[in-house]
Amino acid sequence: MIAVTKDISSTDTHTAAVSAPRVLIAAGGTGGHVYPGIAVADALRKRHPNAEIIFAGTKDRMEWQAVPKAGYRIQSIWISGFHRRLTPQNLLFPIKLLTSLVQSYKMLRSLRPDAVLSCGGFASGPVGWVASKMNIPLILQEQNSFPGITNRMLAKHADVIFTAFEDASDHLPREKIVLTGNPVRESLNKIDRNSAFKHFDFKETGPVLLILGGSGGAKSINKAVERHLHLLHNELGIQIIWQCGHRYYDELSERTDMDSLENLRLLKFIDNMAAAYTVADLVVSRAGALSCSELMLTGKPSVLIPSPNVAGDHQSKNADSMVKEGAAVLLKDEKAENQLASVVESLIFDKTKLDNMSRSARLLARPDAAVKIAKEIEQRSTGNRYE
Repeated sequence: MIAVTKDISSTDTHTAAVSAPRVLIAAGGTGGHVYPGIAVADALRKRHPNAEIIFAGTKDRMEWQAVPKAGYRIQSIWISGFHRRLTPQNLLFPIKLLTSLVQSYKMLRSLRPDAVLSCGGFASGPVGWVASKMNIPLILQEQNSFPGITNRMLAKHADVIFTAFEDASDHLPREKIVLTGNPVRESLNKIDRNSAFKHFDFKETGPVLLILGGSGGAKSINKAVERHLHLLHNELGIQIIWQCGHRYYDELSERTDMDSLENLRLLKFIDNMAAAYTVADLVVSRAGALSCSELMLTGKPSVLIPSPNVAGDHQSKNADSMVKEGAAVLLKDEKAENQLASVVESLIFDKTKLDNMSRSARLLARPDAAVKIAKEIEQRSTGNRYE
């Protein structure tokens, strides 16, 4: 347990000097799992600069690059998902699972964290389960209205579960749930407009369209953008940031005549999301929970294209909540290839409409989610509420 002592040098008799917490954050697979974990880590470190924060993840997924870039250590777990159909990878799953449990035990025994935060993804499963068996406080953060399988499995072992959508309570123990919204990185709002435009070498006078397909890219969105690219760029004069994903980048860059599209930025992945959101007048995006939360925090009008290939159709539910409040426009995945350009054109030149959507998005934001979760980690770590 972390010691709590009085700071006798302080004139405030209610101020306690609390040793910094030691926390293990298990998150991986996609940005939707990893970046909420980083947001909570940032909130903890802001409150306790000496906090010891370590991530657990897999070497072949995006957390292996994203976490060190954010300034945190990460240790590896050898685990992957189990495919519903028969695949060669499934034959290795029992071996990976057993190995990951042993690795988790060794990691937890060595680190002796005060609490474990699971944000979902493959690595969270073994780490969270072993933590519960070792009587280490287990805290879950669930991003979606329909929880991922890892957090559903860990729910009965958790001390507390933080959710972003009320619908998640239909699938998790209600008595453990605290509705906070999704933790979002504060850094998304920490760049000035001039620097952001210089980062992309764009003019501040022209409209900017930001296209996001999630950390892995989105095939249907990429097809729609490719079909309407010359109309959007050449005829409508829109400056475009197109995050197409690693798996699609090579083939798209080969087919795209970049010389004739001087105001197109075709990217595998966007490292500087703060700059991207700052310059964007309109965002075309999947409706993953993290994407929606970032759009709310940054107040960006959006065209949401929910993925039809997700459990519980949770992206449609995420999008519906924003559309209902006037923060976004819904475009069905199967209609995107035909209608994307017309929907974008109807919005991006209508400043009044964009301003109204922006205000609505900000009203939906929960900017203090990361701090609330950080405080709960502190409480679970020490048995005392930090002030």
